[in-house]
Amino acid sequence: MSETREIVSVITCDLEGRIETFNPNAEKLFGYSADEVIGKKRVSLFSPGMVVLGHVANWLDKAKENKDGYSTETTFVRKSGEQFAASFKITATIIKGKHVGYCGRTRELKDVSPEDTMPHTSLLTKFISIVAITRLPFLSATWIPIIAAVIWGLNASLFQMDWTLFTLIFLGGSFLHLAANTYNDYFDWTSGTDQLNNDYFLQLSGGSRAIELGLITEKKLFQLATVFLALAGTLGLGIMASLDDDKFGLLYYGLAGAFSAYFYTGTPLRLVARKGMGELLIGLNYGPLMTMGTVFAMSGVHSWDAFMFGIPLGLLTTAILWINQFPDRASDKIAGKNHLVVVLGLERASWGYLILMISAFTSLYTLFFYEIVTEGALLGLLAAPFALYLSYYVMNNYDRRELALSNWGTIGIHSFCGILMILGIQYW
Repeated sequence: MSETREIVSVITCDLEGRIETFNPNAEKLFGYSADEVIGKKRVSLFSPGMVVLGHVANWLDKAKENKDGYSTETTFVRKSGEQFAASFKITATIIKGKHVGYCGRTRELKDVSPEDTMPHTSLLTKFISIVAITRLPFLSATWIPIIAAVIWGLNASLFQMDWTLFTLIFLGGSFLHLAANTYNDYFDWTSGTDQLNNDYFLQLSGGSRAIELGLITEKKLFQLATVFLALAGTLGLGIMASLDDDKFGLLYYGLAGAFSAYFYTGTPLRLVARKGMGELLIGLNYGPLMTMGTVFAMSGVHSWDAFMFGIPLGLLTTAILWINQFPDRASDKIAGKNHLVVVLGLERASWGYLILMISAFTSLYTLFFYEIVTEGALLGLLAAPFALYLSYYVMNNYDRRELALSNWGTIGIHSFCGILMILGIQYW
């Protein structure tokens, strides 16, 4: 294969892919100016989405392992959207013995079709693309409250187990959550919020980046979100049909969920930007309303005890949202997305994180004190020491990239506490 050696693009980035240098030949080859990308974009911008998901991480690992770097042929994308074949070499950037980033050198292969250099897309990569578009792993915030509410209701003898009904509830809640995820991505992209954000923690904050990677178009993402919402509504009708009395009582929960899924970031309300409304909405929907709605769907009874039961998990879910807003704060502020982390600033918001954690575990003990849960639920308190450690970590790293450890840890604490509560209620 012949190479055009006159133009050698040189791009350097940090360990997260944020572009640090972009030479004149890179401007010629990719069509962007240095001002457009340095400190504002990541190197994933130049590759098809499936290549990013299926191959880039492996290339980086090989470049890190070999002092001479890693070379391959691949397909890149210009600013115009045109794809082109290229030879590509990536090396690890080492400064004073520390790995701080990567350097990529690219030469266009003029006489080669981009189809010939396009890396293979495996079935696993296609599945990963679905996970990325839908942000599937975050569904634990729905699954744990639903399962916990069912176990709590059975333990309280509010209903008998109905596996068909449980399946409808579980799937309905999941589709509603997927609708929220995809509507959120759609509106954050169309409002320009995601385009402003180059400081996100990959897989945690800043959205799925699915549109940016070319995995799905704006129109199809909105359609997908609407399909998820319709599926949730259809399953809700099935649940209503199974209820003997007060069939339409389920509408309160369903409409609250649908309203929140759309208007959390959707116009004209855009509740996430209203100085605490977004946090309140998340805390209610993924805690008290989720547990109360689940118990109603299983029993036909509006139980305020079930509402109270969901408070600890709702607070922990709010903590996930809260900490994920830290890396996005600067771009969210520019975009007018005035959630509480924007309003408070990072230092004061780190204290807010501590308050959320203390409130979550205090509320769990309060439920036991007022005999809403049995002592088995207190098994969830075993997660409290980890929560306090993470709070200390957040307060010392709120403005550093090391904060990402706390983002992952907060998700883990929610799951750990929830699972322990479920096991404690069921088996204690």
